[in-house]
Amino acid sequence: MGKISLQGVIDMHVHSNPDIRTRAYDDLELAEAAVRSGARAIVIKTHQGTTMDRAYLTNRYIQKVYGKDTGFTMYGSIAMNRQVGGINPVAVEVALKLGAKVVWLPTQWSRNHRTKWNQSLDNCVDVVRDGKIVPELKDIFQLVKDYDAVLGTGHVSPAECFTVVEAARDAGVKKLVVTHPEWSLVGMSLEDQVRIVKDYQVVLERCYAQPLGGGKYKSNLPDNVEAIRACGYRNILVSTDGGQVENPHWELALAEYIQYLADAGIPEEQIRYMTQELPASLLGI
Repeated sequence: MGKISLQGVIDMHVHSNPDIRTRAYDDLELAEAAVRSGARAIVIKTHQGTTMDRAYLTNRYIQKVYGKDTGFTMYGSIAMNRQVGGINPVAVEVALKLGAKVVWLPTQWSRNHRTKWNQSLDNCVDVVRDGKIVPELKDIFQLVKDYDAVLGTGHVSPAECFTVVEAARDAGVKKLVVTHPEWSLVGMSLEDQVRIVKDYQVVLERCYAQPLGGGKYKSNLPDNVEAIRACGYRNILVSTDGGQVENPHWELALAEYIQYLADAGIPEEQIRYMTQELPASLLGI
């Protein structure tokens, strides 16, 4: 593979300002970096709720500044944390009607997240009780299916993930992405990743780095190469989960990621599939 290019890439998991936690770029700066890089699309995410309205305004800004033919589009999402009422079908329906492309199960308010970070479990957002999905998730599944959106598993535990994925598949949800299974907080073993792909044909999102605490991050890239080989590239989505001030800026992190895959011997056509073709299919573009 020659000089790394971000032309046509799509990143379905990037954090930007405004946010409670300061991010490296705000929405407009991130979009400008994407236009400069030749990227096709980014999905912005916040743990505080929704981003589809921010994406709309960012796209209008890009059109006014650069014209209508940049080839780049920003997309929004919703995370079902306490800020939007948890597993709230009304909030999800509004988000989807306004253009959200990804619906994430709870992240920072999930029982798994709060348990592992020794936070209060008061008002945590459960997705599974007594081994079964909570009833409200059935309405979420129907909405995701009706709007041809993507369901991401957020920060739930591996056991919860298997339960939710099976129920979502039974409900007819087609686009299922297991969110950064490699992160220790999620903690899905490679064996379970292989099994969930084999049993349910889900997509595994593999991200650039994960926090270790104290502002330090660990590269996921060696583990990501191993997962691509074990699970098959057709079920791997390359995302950065970028935006942290401690990590390289979004476009630098993604270029490093792609270069690492190429240097590890992952064929160019497989890299293109994981960074362009698969996310385009998930977004319906």
